[in-house]
Amino acid sequence: MSETARIWMEVVFDIGYLIAIWWLVIQMRRRLPQVREEDQSTAHLVMMAFILLALGDTGHVGFRVVAYALGGAEPVSFTFAGSTFSLLGLGTVMTAITVTLFYVLMVAIWRVRYRKAYGPFEVMLFAAALIRLLFLAVPANEWNSPVPPQPWSIIRNIPLLIQGLGVAYLFLRDSRANDDRPFWWMGIMILLSYACYTAVVLFVRQIPLIGLLMIPKTVAYLVMAVLAYREIW
Repeated sequence: MSETARIWMEVVFDIGYLIAIWWLVIQMRRRLPQVREEDQSTAHLVMMAFILLALGDTGHVGFRVVAYALGGAEPVSFTFAGSTFSLLGLGTVMTAITVTLFYVLMVAIWRVRYRKAYGPFEVMLFAAALIRLLFLAVPANEWNSPVPPQPWSIIRNIPLLIQGLGVAYLFLRDSRANDDRPFWWMGIMILLSYACYTAVVLFVRQIPLIGLLMIPKTVAYLVMAVLAYREIW
């Protein structure tokens, strides 16, 4: 595949994805009063989680589209947490933060959905989120670099991996026990997204085209939003 074809495929997908995820978020907010009373708490948390996801991805993939429109070399820079970022760098930071908080809310959704109490396992997931946020402030992240720095990219993603796999485990375990098919499939989508993302983190330097796995990874999150919307709304 030529570089031009790859860029066009990415741009078309990114725009389509952002339209879809924001449409779902808007529909969640618009139809919130119609949700059953017993599902209101879950609905609010789900809506907040996917608003965060949409905001982060607007920065990440949206800024990439803008950068491509400007020729791929974006001169505009921003200062964040005492560091200077390019437009692409700022978008990467945004999605790194929001996806971390997304999984914090996923744990809260699990608690409300299945009427559980937080235990040591869930506290560990919250601790992983805090560690992840601290890792994101380290200069070794090189946010302006178009290719994730190694080995730091792996290190900073270990807490996120713990979060995601932990949430998938909670969803799969309790959805199966409660015959809750939508949330069982949401757990499967989390595993699929992490399989794609882990491959990109580990091998994108050696095989740049493996970055295309971010497309099915992103689709998995969109499917999660659709499953939650159809189940609760």
